[in-house]
Amino acid sequence: MTTWEQPSQPNTLRSDGAIDLHTHTTASDGMLSPAELVRQARRRGIGVLGVTDHDTLDGLPEARVAARDAGIDLVPGVELSTTIPGPEIHILGYFVNPDDPVFIGRLAALASDRVNRITNVVRLLNNAGYPIDLGEILAQADEGSIGRPHVARALIELGAATDMNDAFSSFLKRGTVGWSPRSPFTAEEAVRMLLDNGAVPVLAHPYSTKDVEGTVARLVPSGLQGLEVYYGEYTDDQQQELLRTAHRNRLTPTGGSDFHGPRFREGRDLGTVTVPISAWEQLQALGLPR
Repeated sequence: MTTWEQPSQPNTLRSDGAIDLHTHTTASDGMLSPAELVRQARRRGIGVLGVTDHDTLDGLPEARVAARDAGIDLVPGVELSTTIPGPEIHILGYFVNPDDPVFIGRLAALASDRVNRITNVVRLLNNAGYPIDLGEILAQADEGSIGRPHVARALIELGAATDMNDAFSSFLKRGTVGWSPRSPFTAEEAVRMLLDNGAVPVLAHPYSTKDVEGTVARLVPSGLQGLEVYYGEYTDDQQQELLRTAHRNRLTPTGGSDFHGPRFREGRDLGTVTVPISAWEQLQALGLPR
């Protein structure tokens, strides 16, 4: 059974009603604390907020308290980063159970792998003549989930990159001097891991997979339940194509901004992606205790 607080008005939204189901905080690579994110969401008129940090649930307790105070329906989530085969695939999990010791243990293993990866990235960059400090980068992440965006910020502070996009394209993507792969963790494993927890697995930003139909065909047999249709800068035509894919495969459409913070390389500003209430209703139905 999934542990979460059922919204005060089932299958409805508050009068200010915006929905954003994909956001990040300082618990991973976001720029706002969980409480700051919730307050910003309230200012933007968001009534339903999904907090989906990378490979960690650490931001959820603070977000839950802030959401209760702000009168926002919080959807507890996570975004799992997978590695093989092909492009990195991200799987969102909604209505995660934070009291599942097996799930928490697996997240801890992913966190350890993230530290190992970033340690290697920093070593590669140091060897290439870019004197960024691992200790400062780990401190920047505090006790949150460390990731390449933390290294990117260090490169910007060093003056080696002009912004996040430049840091990633010049130093951190595959084929650059700072590229370091993660340990194997497949999207199928991520889907099953979320199902075992009682969460709802959703394919995030599908076009980043480079093969939407093929990826969906791979993951549906493992139990994929949703597709992020309304995302970032996807055009109306792209959203309609994704919606058709979702319908063909009986997947629940979801959506969100993928907000990380002002001027961040990924996603859009908080609450700027229009997510239909019907999508929230379908996701909410999947997440109800069964």
